[in-house]
Amino acid sequence: MTQSPPETPPEKAANGPLPPEKPSFKEAFLFWLKLGFISFGGPAGQIGIMHHFLVDQKRWVSDSRFLHALNYCMLLPGPEAQQLATYLGWLMHGVKGGLVAGILFVLPSVFLLLGLSMVYVSFGQIPWVSALFYGLKPAVVAIVVLALLKIAGKSLKSWFHYTIAAASFVAIFFLQVPFPLIILVTLALAFALQKLHPSFLEEKAGDTTAHANEEAYYLNAHSVVVGAGFNLVRSATRALVTLVLWALPLVLFYFLTRQFSFWSTLITFFTKAALITFGGAYAVLPYVAQVTVEKLGWLSKYEMIDGLALGETTPGPLIMVLAFVGFMAGFHQYGGSLAMGALGLFTTTFYTFLPCFFFILAGAPIIEKTRDNGTVKAVLGVVTAAVVGVILNLTVYFGKAVLFPEQVSLAGLEVFSLVWIIISFVAMYRFKIGMIPWIAVSALAGLGYYLAMGGVS
Repeated sequence: MTQSPPETPPEKAANGPLPPEKPSFKEAFLFWLKLGFISFGGPAGQIGIMHHFLVDQKRWVSDSRFLHALNYCMLLPGPEAQQLATYLGWLMHGVKGGLVAGILFVLPSVFLLLGLSMVYVSFGQIPWVSALFYGLKPAVVAIVVLALLKIAGKSLKSWFHYTIAAASFVAIFFLQVPFPLIILVTLALAFALQKLHPSFLEEKAGDTTAHANEEAYYLNAHSVVVGAGFNLVRSATRALVTLVLWALPLVLFYFLTRQFSFWSTLITFFTKAALITFGGAYAVLPYVAQVTVEKLGWLSKYEMIDGLALGETTPGPLIMVLAFVGFMAGFHQYGGSLAMGALGLFTTTFYTFLPCFFFILAGAPIIEKTRDNGTVKAVLGVVTAAVVGVILNLTVYFGKAVLFPEQVSLAGLEVFSLVWIIISFVAMYRFKIGMIPWIAVSALAGLGYYLAMGGVS
């Protein structure tokens, strides 16, 4: 399973500087560690940080190679930024490089979220702490609205995409069709149309301008990665290792706990969630909320919104919100035990990201032998359009909970929440105020409103 490093031509670049030396494992390790602590701003911000450092500053990876890896990571379920880090780590230092890059991308956020979750359940019922979250909730709704607009702007490229998005919203909001089923039906429809009416899925050709001076980078379009391509034994071995790692905690829970049914349900659910997370965390959250809140009762819808607020304040992928759900599940299942909440958080994290490592470490060698695949991109474009409808459902779900906590009526409307949603949207969309600073402002606004109302929450 040892992965050889890529081989780059040693000769001097024809029209530019010499390519840099291969980055040492220590150099790469320190960058991935730093990235884990500064990766705020969602996938766009995280990918931007990686591009600035790896492409612009260090010239370890050329722009074309970086974008090639990113394109395929965006087609996979799971957080694309974390998978991109794993992919690039693998390109530079093989399997150990991919593991280090992927693990360090999420490790700081795991412990930060664990600490915040413990503080939340320990002190969240104190009036002034509740007031802080009272201001956070409408800000989170505005953040989700912004995410919806951003994703819709990039994904809805034709009347057909708009139709798919609308149908997806109707299916999940009015008919309560499960998110996994929506994805499966959309995939089937897209593949059928690709065969019968490919014109439905056509998109404008992107900019194919060649990237100049590829030789100025350590990894470039001409670099050869030893071991690239399909290898049955290697792929089977990595699949077997993944299955063993998946089964091991399940076996331990069977022999070491009296509540195996709870842990088996948690493991099965979050494995399924990890495998259907197309379109990022915002796409899968409605499904997670629908099952964990409405069916399993692991947490309340207000705790779910608070968890999203906590997830937005930590570095790392937003899908870490699922770890908060796992914490609350273990915490409530064991009568308010912080230790079992922590075990729930670590278990959820493990099963959320295990498929990501398999997809990259088993799939990257195959992906390296491919170039832009128009058919696959067109099909996944239809899936992304369906995801827009799902995110609209999330927006309505959270908006209803924040604006009408008791009943959907004019008398039940939370005026402060409505006003603060509008202010938050204008602040972040029109004036480009950063998400993290605005979350802090919103928390203080909630506290200020609490004090202005005489300390009555």
